[in-house]
Amino acid sequence: MTTDITNERSSEALQIRRNRRLVLLLVGILLAVIGYGLYWWQVERLRVETHNAFVAGNLVPVTSQVSGIITNVLAEETQFVNKGDLVMTLDANEAAATLGQARGNLGETVRRIAALYVHRRQFVEKLAARHARLDVIRHDMARYRYVSPHGAVPKQVVQNAEDQMRALEAEVRETQAELEALDVQIGRTTVTEHPAVQLAKYQFVEAQLRYGRQQIHSPVAGYVAKRKGQVGDRVAPGMTLMTIVPLDHLWVEANLRETELARVRPGQPALVSVDMYGKRSRYHGTVEGLVPGSGSVFATLPPDNATGNFIHIVQRVPVRIALLKDELMENPIRPGLSTVTQIDVSEPGQSVWTSHTTTSTPEYHTDVFEEELQQADAVARETVNDNLPLESAEPNNLQPFVQLDRDHGADRREGRAEGSGTIAPRDRSPEARREPYEFTPQSMYHPEVPILDCRLPRFHHRLPDRARVF
Repeated sequence: MTTDITNERSSEALQIRRNRRLVLLLVGILLAVIGYGLYWWQVERLRVETHNAFVAGNLVPVTSQVSGIITNVLAEETQFVNKGDLVMTLDANEAAATLGQARGNLGETVRRIAALYVHRRQFVEKLAARHARLDVIRHDMARYRYVSPHGAVPKQVVQNAEDQMRALEAEVRETQAELEALDVQIGRTTVTEHPAVQLAKYQFVEAQLRYGRQQIHSPVAGYVAKRKGQVGDRVAPGMTLMTIVPLDHLWVEANLRETELARVRPGQPALVSVDMYGKRSRYHGTVEGLVPGSGSVFATLPPDNATGNFIHIVQRVPVRIALLKDELMENPIRPGLSTVTQIDVSEPGQSVWTSHTTTSTPEYHTDVFEEELQQADAVARETVNDNLPLESAEPNNLQPFVQLDRDHGADRREGRAEGSGTIAPRDRSPEARREPYEFTPQSMYHPEVPILDCRLPRFHHRLPDRARVF
C-alpha cells in the first residue's frame, strides 16, 4: 500500500516537471518568435541580402592592330605594367618595306606636282612671247594696208604678212589651250595642298602608322592576365594577346530576385563580405544603378517564352554596387570572387531612373594612340618639304591666262574681260574673220574704229602724220 502511494506521488512530480519544461519550451519558442519578429521588423525587413553576388572589374584587352609575327614578349602574367609600356613587338621588315615605298611615292608626287607649276610659268612666258610677235605683225599689217593702195608694198608682201599673222594666231590659241589644260590640273591650290600630294601624303601616314604599330603598348595601367601570344605566333588584326586588369577600381554585381527589387534604389548603402576574407573584413559600398534588364535577355541564347511549354521562373536583375578605393587597397580582391551582399533599403535613395556610375577612372580613357598620328603627320610634312624645289614654284595668285596691256574699251565691246588678253569664246573660229577697212589719215584720230578682228584682242594704233614703210 505504501509502495503504491509512493509511486503515484513520483509520477505526479514527474508529470509536473514535464509540464513545467514544456511550458518553458513553449515560452522560449514564443520569445524566440517574438525576438525574430522584432529583429525582422527592425533589421531584416530593411535590407536585402543575397549570396548571388560577385566581384567585377574592367578587363582591358591588348590586341594587335596589324598582322605580323611576334618577336618579343615583354610582359608576363601577374606583372604590373604602366600605361604605354611596351609589352610585345612584331616583325617589322614587311612594314618597313611598305613604308619605304610610300615615302618614295610621296617624294615623286611632290616633285611631279611642283614641275606642273614650273611648266605653267613656261607656258605663260611662251604665250607672252607669241603675243608680242603677233603685235609686231599687226603693226606691220597696219602700215602695209595704208601704203598698199599707193603701190609702195607689193601684194605678195601683204599676203605673206596676213598668212604669218594667221599662223601666229593659231600658235597663240594652241599655247593658250595648253595653259588652260595645265590650269585644270593645278587648280587654285599650292603644291602641298594639291589633291595628288594629299593622297600620297596620307598613304605615307597610313604606312607610317602600320610600321609604328609593330610595337604593342599597354593601353592602361594594371596587372597582366591571360597572356596568349607566344614568340613565333602570327597574329591578325583584332587578336587578343593579353588582358590588363586594374585592381584599384572594382565593384560588385549582386543578382537580386525580381521580388526583392521593389525598394532597391541608387544611392543606398551596402555591406559586402568577400568569401576570401570572411566576415572579419567588410567592404562598404553604394548602389550605383540597376541594369536595365534581367540576365536572361542578355544571354547568348535568350529564352523564347512564346513557344513550347512555359515554366514560371523568378528572374534576377544585376545591381551594381561601388566599393571604396581605400578599402580595396587595404584588402585587395580580384574580379570573380564570391561575396555576401546586403543592401540597406531603409534609406530612400534616389529615383530608379538615375545612375551613379561614372567613367572618370584612368581605365576608361587612353591616349597611347594619339601621338601615333601626330608623329606620322610630322614625318610626312618633313618628307614633303625635303622634296620641294629650292625656289618655290607656287605663284601667290594664280591667273588663268596671261595679262597684257590692252584697250579696255575694245575688250568690253568684244565680250572679253578687261585687260585679260584672251580670245573671246565667240571669236574662236577656225579662220580669221576680216572686216573691210580702208586706212585713211582721218581714221588715225579715231581709235574707236577697229583695224582688224582676228579673234584676238584688237589693238588701235596711231601712225605719224606721214606713214613710212620700213
